[in-house]
Amino acid sequence: MVISFFLFIHKRFFKVCLGFFIILGYSNQLSAQSGEWYWISFRSKPAGSYSFNQPQAFLSARSIARRVRQGIPLDSSDIPVYQPYVDSLQVAGAIVKHRSRWLNGVTVRIPNNDSIVRQRIMNFPFVRQGIPNGRVSGTGRFKPIQSKFQDERIVPVSSTEILPRTTSVYGFSGGQLRLHKGDYLHDRNFRGQGMRIAVFDAGFVNMPDMPVFDSLYLRNRIVDTYDFVDMDTGVYEFDSHGTYVMGCLGANVPGELMGTAPEAQYMLYRSENNVGASENPIEEDNWVAAAERADSAGADVFNSSLIYTTFDNPAFNHAWSDMDGNTARMTIASDWAAAKGILVVNSAGNYGGGPWYKIGAAADGDSVLAVGAVDTLGQRAGFSSMGPTADGRIKPNVMSVGAGAASCQIPGPGVAWISGTSFSGPIMAGLATCLWQALPGHRNMEIFDLLQRCANRQANPDTFNGYGIPNLQLAMSLAGLTPNRMNDLPQVRIFPQPASLSGPCSLEWGTGIPAGDYRVTWYNMAGQVMMTQEYTRFYDERNLMSLKNKPGAGLYLIGIEGLSFQARIPCLIVP
Repeated sequence: MVISFFLFIHKRFFKVCLGFFIILGYSNQLSAQSGEWYWISFRSKPAGSYSFNQPQAFLSARSIARRVRQGIPLDSSDIPVYQPYVDSLQVAGAIVKHRSRWLNGVTVRIPNNDSIVRQRIMNFPFVRQGIPNGRVSGTGRFKPIQSKFQDERIVPVSSTEILPRTTSVYGFSGGQLRLHKGDYLHDRNFRGQGMRIAVFDAGFVNMPDMPVFDSLYLRNRIVDTYDFVDMDTGVYEFDSHGTYVMGCLGANVPGELMGTAPEAQYMLYRSENNVGASENPIEEDNWVAAAERADSAGADVFNSSLIYTTFDNPAFNHAWSDMDGNTARMTIASDWAAAKGILVVNSAGNYGGGPWYKIGAAADGDSVLAVGAVDTLGQRAGFSSMGPTADGRIKPNVMSVGAGAASCQIPGPGVAWISGTSFSGPIMAGLATCLWQALPGHRNMEIFDLLQRCANRQANPDTFNGYGIPNLQLAMSLAGLTPNRMNDLPQVRIFPQPASLSGPCSLEWGTGIPAGDYRVTWYNMAGQVMMTQEYTRFYDERNLMSLKNKPGAGLYLIGIEGLSFQARIPCLIVP
């Protein structure tokens, strides 16, 4: 199983690399098109001071554990960009905003679009290419396009005659959970506990002051915030779109409104600059930077309600041929995130009734779960973007409630009916998180596959509805496990973590693991066997097993293999 999954990862690595090199195929010339922002990519990536034996220098323990748990080896894409390259660009006159280890490049500002600075940059032998990325806000001759969220509808419940259909704990949000049998997981206490969701949006106005989110803040479930537009930690201004999204995910007012993952942890990232309705390619770079931070900090699931097709400057617009899963930087980064074991959920877009009626970036990614919109009766919304991708793949992947979904009123209290795939995406992302919580032994793409297989059109998917509306109770059945059984699943834990090379290290075996003979095997990140240790378990009870030898400093996967119990757990050994 370990070897077969490494083959999967190598195929994924080839795919994302293919997309990366397609981007790099542009002319090696720093064009002087309108704007001061540029994407600069590098030809190589020396390791510098970083080492795979010390991954904690560039990844959190939680991020490392996700990789090891899913059998994903570290590779050069995990190493930060080479600092001397960045230093050289700064000396040449560029102002560096973002660095991307996955795409091996940086986003820079060239003050006044100085042609001398541009030429200096392109004269560096380590620079592969430079692509213009848009103007600094408030400059240039192009008129902003309409607001990204202009076509989405928000109607306070108090101004309608619609009454709650139920007096249950879900209140107004009952329809959007029950359509997917999400209550089946919630009733069994799978509400996102221990899972971490990164949310990318345009702002989260008023969230800390709204009672609907009290439980998130009182229980420290907002674990990270950052504004990748203005480069600070303040995300609670500029735009309320992210607040409505969080109303679908993390709201918790029993009897009135309940999000699909009310007890998960959240990372709130502002990557979209919707001020003045501007739209520039640098916003995709903001998203990439946010995604890499979320990966490093240990996110399990991404929710993105952002789609990119057109920009203020028409010269930057994506062509339909770009929607092939290999071209837009945001799409390529989404596939990289999936290759790191993250489940990436992206709204399909609201273009279904317009001239561009199909999906946009990054919904075109083959490892991105693109979510279209239906109402609570399961009828497709006319505004929901369609597929297929430019290379003929089925999109959207699945459907969720995005027409008349329930979210919070801002500043509150109260409930609002909202419409847009911006909201079907987070509803599905929260449910997928709860499903993964219930199936902790599954990998991200196995959850992706389950969501498609448990949907009502899985036997006959199309480009309007994809595989249809997922049924999470059926997903559990397809996985061969029930939530009640998962609550009692025995576990083996390792401590301390990280362990020192010279200090003690033990496995704690929980109750429920059968007595018998076991082999404990250390695997490196390439899947190679480093050493083994035999162990006989005499009784079915909690006990400790000392790991007598360690293979050296580094990141490992410890495999526990017996006749009727198997497990794999990550282990980090430091000098």
